[in-house]
Formats: sequence, C-alpha cells, structure tokens
Amino acid sequence: MFELKKYRLKYITDKDGKKKEVIMKVKDFEELIEDLNDIAIAAERRDEGTVSHEELKKELKRDGLL
Repeated sequence: MFELKKYRLKYITDKDGKKKEVIMKVKDFEELIEDLNDIAIAAERRDEGTVSHEELKKELKRDGLL
C-alpha cells in the first residue's frame, strides 16, 4: 500500500499558503518514478495471455536461459 507519509515531503507554498511545489529526497523520487514505470508496463500488458510455469520453463530451456 502506498503511504505518502514515508516520504517526508516538504512543500513550497505561495503567499496564500497554497501548496505549489514539493521537495523530496532524490532516492525517494527515483523509487516513485520506477514504481510508476512498473505500473505503466503492467497496464500495457493487462490484456496479454498467460503462460503456465511449465511452459515458461520449457521456453527458457529451449532458449538456453535455464
């Protein structure tokens, strides 16, 4: 589950106190970007068929990867 609190974000606000920008650790930002990329890939592949574990092992052996 995603928890925003773990990132200890800092906000830059305008003169009215409205949040306009965020400051966060580079490491945390890079992790978020990686997670977003993973989610995008999963969404693109959601309609692809599945392969059984046994079939995957056969393919990997055939390709010399296992």
